[in-house]
Amino acid sequence: MAREGFSKDPFNIVITGVGGQGNVMASRVLANMLAAAGYRITIGETFGASQRGGSVMSHIRVSRTSVWSPQIPSGGADIVVSLEPIEALRVLPAYGNRQVRVFTNTRPIYPVGVIAGEQDYPESAALEQAIAGLCSGLWLVDATDRAVALGNPILANIVMIGALCTIGELPVGRDAFRNVVARTLPAEKLDVNLQAYDEGGRILRRCS
Repeated sequence: MAREGFSKDPFNIVITGVGGQGNVMASRVLANMLAAAGYRITIGETFGASQRGGSVMSHIRVSRTSVWSPQIPSGGADIVVSLEPIEALRVLPAYGNRQVRVFTNTRPIYPVGVIAGEQDYPESAALEQAIAGLCSGLWLVDATDRAVALGNPILANIVMIGALCTIGELPVGRDAFRNVVARTLPAEKLDVNLQAYDEGGRILRRCS
């Protein structure tokens, strides 16, 4: 259930992933949901080598009263949403703190160096332990698996939004998501996006 407001102002959200995962779309959807609820939103985006599968990061700053700089200050994130697990580990040393909460997709995307055998990708248990040591709460979401079951792996970004909106920290929920998607995407994509959002909620409720 959505809460009435945020615990602090501004409230800072980082959404991170690699190019091709729909990171920017996820940040825009969430920002539009919050803007429709009456909040002032500032987005800062870092694309990196997005066309080559490089890191992509969006900063979303949410305030009831003010417009803030698009750059979240060092150690200033309240929530990190990671569409790829190692990207959470990249972000947390710069923007994490003792209170930050992290949602991460469990499916890795291996960089070229790993595929070529030149680098190692951390074992999942070690990676999860490292992330957990840098935050106050960690939710592991098998978003890509659920998205594939729905017919399109890129829907993992929407599964993650559904998971995020289920913990009750944000003052928006399914109705706000439906309104944004209905306004911004073709009508034939509404149902599958709602299914992806609902999958994220189901995962989180099982973890609670």
